[in-house]
Amino acid sequence: MPTAAPAREDTHILTMTIDGGPGVGIRNLGVWDAKEGGEIDSEENKYKPGGMADEISMGGTKSVGNLTFRRYYDWARDDPHIAWLINRVGNGRGTLGVQMLDIHGNPQGGLLTYGGTLKTFTPPDLDSTSNDPAMLSAEFTIDTVSFS
Repeated sequence: MPTAAPAREDTHILTMTIDGGPGVGIRNLGVWDAKEGGEIDSEENKYKPGGMADEISMGGTKSVGNLTFRRYYDWARDDPHIAWLINRVGNGRGTLGVQMLDIHGNPQGGLLTYGGTLKTFTPPDLDSTSNDPAMLSAEFTIDTVSFS
């Protein structure tokens, strides 16, 4: 019988790269802290045949929800990318990697890879009355997902 291998939400590594446009290449934006979305869903399609037969589930087309990565803002690391990210909104092609880690930081299981277009880049919210970390976020419309 296999040994259980539960994971915590903090045992992961999230990576992001975005293309720079024609002739520019890919920019590696490093490790991110949090992931939201990226659910794989389908349309519900049912059919009710005649003769009072039971309803039939026919499945439906698959879609992947938008995916948002967030990380704390570090001006030395992030400022060189802000203008570039603003210009990539709506046309930058991103690759987002999700890899689970064991409690020692070693990769475990498969790599979940999403691909899509940068939809929204959000610079950090700021508040003079708060001492919470300032956070950046990048939201992507996803059109490919693979697990290897």
